[in-house]
Amino acid sequence: MEPVSRPEVDRPPRARAQTLRFAGVLVALALLAFVCLLSLWVGSKSIPFSSTWSVLWHDDGSTEAVIIHDLRVPRTILGVLVGAALGLSGAVMQALTRNPLADPGILGVNMGAAAAVVVGIAFAGVTGVLGYVWFAFFGAAAAAVIVYGLGSTGRGGATPDRLIMAGAAITAVLQAFISAILLLKPHVFDQFRFWNVGSLAGRRMDIVVILAPFIMVGILLSLSLARSLNVLALGEQTGRALGAHVGRTRVLGALAVTLLCGAATAAAGPIAFVGLAVPRIARIIVGPDQRWVLPYSMILAPVLLVASDILGRVLNQPAELQVGIVTAFLGAPVFIAFCRRRKLARL
Repeated sequence: MEPVSRPEVDRPPRARAQTLRFAGVLVALALLAFVCLLSLWVGSKSIPFSSTWSVLWHDDGSTEAVIIHDLRVPRTILGVLVGAALGLSGAVMQALTRNPLADPGILGVNMGAAAAVVVGIAFAGVTGVLGYVWFAFFGAAAAAVIVYGLGSTGRGGATPDRLIMAGAAITAVLQAFISAILLLKPHVFDQFRFWNVGSLAGRRMDIVVILAPFIMVGILLSLSLARSLNVLALGEQTGRALGAHVGRTRVLGALAVTLLCGAATAAAGPIAFVGLAVPRIARIIVGPDQRWVLPYSMILAPVLLVASDILGRVLNQPAELQVGIVTAFLGAPVFIAFCRRRKLARL
């Protein structure tokens, strides 16, 4: 009797695993659609669900229609985009550094955005969210470029350890710069603190239109790197032996993180935990394969962010808790529990 080849033995379990992962994506998308519908319905002003559904498709000019179309629809869309950007940028950053505890802020992106916003408020007289967006976006991009430049100097190029050290150094310098400006100009603090806490409230559709192209390019670029990130996880030497372009993957990955995290931070301010923990949860569900980790992170992160935004609306009615506060209180204990109960997933 001829021995059965290994591919024929392995194919059914692999096919079953692929089917389960694809089914998981559909379940995650359904959950995202559900929380988006809740986001349109739930708010400080109570609107019956039937009215919400009706004015969503037929704008009759009523007060309910204004609330739905001018406030809740842009807020929900922005929550989905920002969540997807944070989750995907976190997954890419963890894969690039081969560190499951890495956060998008590790490249100094968040602090670069914050420093630029402080400069805009203090020296350019910027007062509105739409003005913060451009300062924050270019500040995030500049910080990422500087960190990558510092991390790539010397022999060996931009290694994960060098990028982490450069990011920590730039973050410390920018934090000191921000503190100095806030101490010298106390009026800046009053405006900066509302952006710095992280919020989706008060964002209009014009901000969504401005930042959506940057986020979409970042999403496409990140997903295109999935196979390269899988090879990079084997180590630089092995990756090069398998024909991977390690340097190009790191540059494109850093560019994707800059576009995603920079745009998300510019729109909503620094939001903690989402980019750190959601990729970890995705790896628990689907394993280390980046071809599945990236899509799962892109879908589960907006589920968490939009759900946290809804929770912030109902916990302290008629006032609201900013989504950045809710994600920190909601997510940090969960992530600590993951760290204590199970070993961190290898990348």
